[in-house]
Amino acid sequence: MKNLHIITPVKDSIDSTIQTIRAVLASQIDVPYIYTIYNDFSSTENTELLEKYSKELGFELVNLADITDHPSPNYLLVLQMAQKRAVECQASLLIVESDVIVESDTIQKLVDGATEREDCGIAASVTVDDNGDINYPYNYAKGREGEAYKVEKHCSFCCSLLTLRLLNCYDFNNLNPEKHWFDVHISHISQDLGMNNYLFCNLPVIHRPHASRPWKQLKYKNPVKYYLLKFFKRVDKI
Repeated sequence: MKNLHIITPVKDSIDSTIQTIRAVLASQIDVPYIYTIYNDFSSTENTELLEKYSKELGFELVNLADITDHPSPNYLLVLQMAQKRAVECQASLLIVESDVIVESDTIQKLVDGATEREDCGIAASVTVDDNGDINYPYNYAKGREGEAYKVEKHCSFCCSLLTLRLLNCYDFNNLNPEKHWFDVHISHISQDLGMNNYLFCNLPVIHRPHASRPWKQLKYKNPVKYYLLKFFKRVDKI
C-alpha cells in the first residue's frame, strides 16, 4: 500500500472528536498519509474549535458548509469526496468515526492486514467498550476475540479500511442517496465484485456508540421512538 487517506466525519460532539483525532495523530504509521476531518455543519462554536485544533494538531479540515447548502447529514458527499481524493492519490481510504479511539498500532496493522490479503476489499477493526468487550455493531463476533477472519456480514465504518482495489472498482457516485446504511451497501458491493471483507478481532478499537450523534442514544434508551424517527422521518442517513 503506497498511500493512505484517513477521514473522520463529524458534527459537533467536540470532546469525543478530539479524542479520536489525538489517537489517530499519535498512531505509528509507516505509509504516507493524510488525515482529513469533514465537518458536517457543526455549530459555529465547534467549527471555530475544529479550526483551532486543525492549526495546533496538524490535520486537514473541510467545512462542508463551504461546499454545499444541503443540511446535515452529508455522509454520502463525504464518501464521494474522500474516494475521489484517495483514487487521485492512489491511496486506500480509512474511515475512523468520531466516537472511536484507536490504539497506536491499530492503523498500521490494519494496513498490513489488508496488504497481506490480495483479495481484501474492506479491512475492519472490531469495536469494544471501555472494558474490552466486543460491542455494537460487532456483537456477532463475540467468541472470536483475537482472530482475523473473512466475514459474510457487513463491516461497519466505525474503523474500516477500504482498499484502493475496491475504490477503483466502484464509484461512490453510483450509491443511491435514498438508501440508508452505506457501510452495508458498500460491504455487499465489495463481495459482489469478487473481493472479501475481513474483520480483525485482534485489532480492537474503543467504540462509544453514537457519542458523535447524541440523538442516536435513543436506540438504547427508547428504541421504539428511535425507529419511528428513523423509518418515518428518515432522520438517519448514515
